[in-house]
Amino acid sequence: DVPAYNWWNESLHGVARAGRATVFPETIGMAATWDTDLIHRVASTISDEARAKYNEFVRKDKRAIYEGLTFWTPNINLFRDPRWGRGMETYGEDPFLTGKMGVAFIQGMQGDDPTYLKTVATAKHFAVHSGPEPLRHTFDAVVDEQELQESYLPHFEMAIKEGGAYSVMCAYNRVDGKAACASPKLLQETLRKEWGFQGYVVSDCGAVGDVYKNHKVEPDAPHGVAATLKTGTDLNCGTEYTHLLEASKQGLVSQADIDTALRRLLMARFKLGLFDPPEMVKYARIPYSENDSPAHRQLALETARKAIVLLKNENHTLPLSKSLKTIAIIGPNADDVDSLVGNYNGDPSDPITPRRGIYEKLPAGAKLIYARGSNFADQMPN
Repeated sequence: DVPAYNWWNESLHGVARAGRATVFPETIGMAATWDTDLIHRVASTISDEARAKYNEFVRKDKRAIYEGLTFWTPNINLFRDPRWGRGMETYGEDPFLTGKMGVAFIQGMQGDDPTYLKTVATAKHFAVHSGPEPLRHTFDAVVDEQELQESYLPHFEMAIKEGGAYSVMCAYNRVDGKAACASPKLLQETLRKEWGFQGYVVSDCGAVGDVYKNHKVEPDAPHGVAATLKTGTDLNCGTEYTHLLEASKQGLVSQADIDTALRRLLMARFKLGLFDPPEMVKYARIPYSENDSPAHRQLALETARKAIVLLKNENHTLPLSKSLKTIAIIGPNADDVDSLVGNYNGDPSDPITPRRGIYEKLPAGAKLIYARGSNFADQMPN
């Protein structure tokens, strides 16, 4: 009688891929606030909406992808090369700022109850994962020990020791020749022995298959899944762990290896209160009306304002004069909701593009002229 459960959910800057939700600024924008208290409030609000949605899903007996309480966020990789396509998901280039922001976000997501987790936050992608994006399934990140300890591990250590993250996602790439999802140094020595991590490890989607298909550090599927499971990757995003039966028959994994992973995963569901009566879990009583509430939208506005960074104001052009009669706004992002909401996003109830926002602020009788100006990039009109 264990209910079905799908582990994949997203909440990078608001509950994602599950319909209407409060959408906060992208993570790189929130990092620009330098305000950990604000980030904690944002994450607490996101987790309120996450519980509100989950409670409603359960009432309707819906248990599919993006309907659970285990969120694969925050992305705390370092953003040190602007060519990396996922930099906007991160808190920037500095391990200390990234760590502090990550801790605040994790604590807001997981709540303050002494018994139950509000949601599970997942620190990702462990480790040394910051591009190049097209090569992520084959790339070997070779770093010396000093760089590993000073740059690529401190924020993950903070996420575990200070933030209490109950989940970690291992990365696609190799680190010094070892696939990240089958690295004894990362998953056993560092994560569990040195940092005392008690939660579970989930693979990035398809990363278990990369071990034997792309990195080729194992000869075939049974050996690949055996290596990742025994090293400490408890949960597989993908279908590769269907090969565990074959690996077991070949003597590559034991029942005890499988039980270890299963115990960690079930413990997470126990800590979320999923097997207890709702009246025992305060988070199970959060109503659906919390989703995209006026107070939450006001917090999103506050966060957006604090995220704004003025890089240059030549000739004191800003603020614009309220006596302007005509203003032109030019550019492909000026009236595009998709670019406004970013990625891993929910659906905002009332998105305000720059074109609309400026228009609504113009004095009576003023004229706004809009032109797309250019495509986003060559061969990319949309």
